[in-house]
Amino acid sequence: MYETLAVVGATGAVGRIVLQQLVDRDFPYKRLKLLASSRSVGQEVRVKDETVRIELLQPGAFKDVDLVIASTPDEVSAEFAPYAVEEGAVVVDESGYWRMDPKVPLIIPEVNPDAINDHQGIIASPNCSTTQMVVALAPLHHAATVKRVVVSTYQATSGAGLAGNVELEASTKAILNGQAPKSETFQHPIGFNLIPQIGSEKHEGYTSEEMKMVYETRKILGDDQIQVCPTAVRVPVTVGHSESILVETEKPLSVQQATELFRSAPGITVVDDLPNHGYPMPRDCDGKDDVFVGRIRRDISGNGNSIAFWCVSDNLRKGAATNAVQIAELLQKSVASAN
Repeated sequence: MYETLAVVGATGAVGRIVLQQLVDRDFPYKRLKLLASSRSVGQEVRVKDETVRIELLQPGAFKDVDLVIASTPDEVSAEFAPYAVEEGAVVVDESGYWRMDPKVPLIIPEVNPDAINDHQGIIASPNCSTTQMVVALAPLHHAATVKRVVVSTYQATSGAGLAGNVELEASTKAILNGQAPKSETFQHPIGFNLIPQIGSEKHEGYTSEEMKMVYETRKILGDDQIQVCPTAVRVPVTVGHSESILVETEKPLSVQQATELFRSAPGITVVDDLPNHGYPMPRDCDGKDDVFVGRIRRDISGNGNSIAFWCVSDNLRKGAATNAVQIAELLQKSVASAN
């Protein structure tokens, strides 16, 4: 067992859920250390039956720490994760900084748990939009080999942190009151709006968020031949990313076969009853850990090897906090089996 666990960024939107998941999933540890920036130092957080005071994130903060779950911006992870590794800790990192490093495994426990054996001190958790898509793609890929994916995302404002939800509320209120909404977190006012840009421009008109879905999907599934055409859109929803996905496979799959593959896969719940208005929606998936799949149908424009479907997941849980804690659980199991 890892005796001392450190959670970095414990006061953020994802960090708070990490702490709750540690409790809900009864994650074993003897000592908990909470680390954050100077503005949070000294705050007290109740976890299980103890009150933990937040300490300053600094180079010497990882002494005697065995395991770190970190939810920080990229530049913070780039600076501090190596300090933790130098002290002998294993870092489960939720930032984007380490994901495409060839020495760092990129893990979704339901999809590629064995990749954890190759870690050298840092393990990356994927981008939230990638995570739910790859959880859904994995059973199709194993059965019929995914060749091409066209995906449009409808991403909640909480994907931009607490500030995203604050801006959605302020923007909505301003519009309802006949005032001009402000935009600081997003490129444009988000209230009653859709913004087809998440991240900066990167490659041939695609954004950084979209290119993450391209590269991370290939790395997790271990197949550089998979082609992904993504469009990432920010929507005025507080929690829950939704994705419309068209997947082309090497071998044909019927709708019934695809549905059964989804039903039997770990971490997926199928909600697919169009005549009775049954399909996944962000409000219904808020606070849940699975990836929800519905609207499963044949691609009537394709060559018979394409399936279309809709998937929704709580971006703060499976898209971030839950996946990180699941990785930590994998690490615990590997330590236990080694002993």
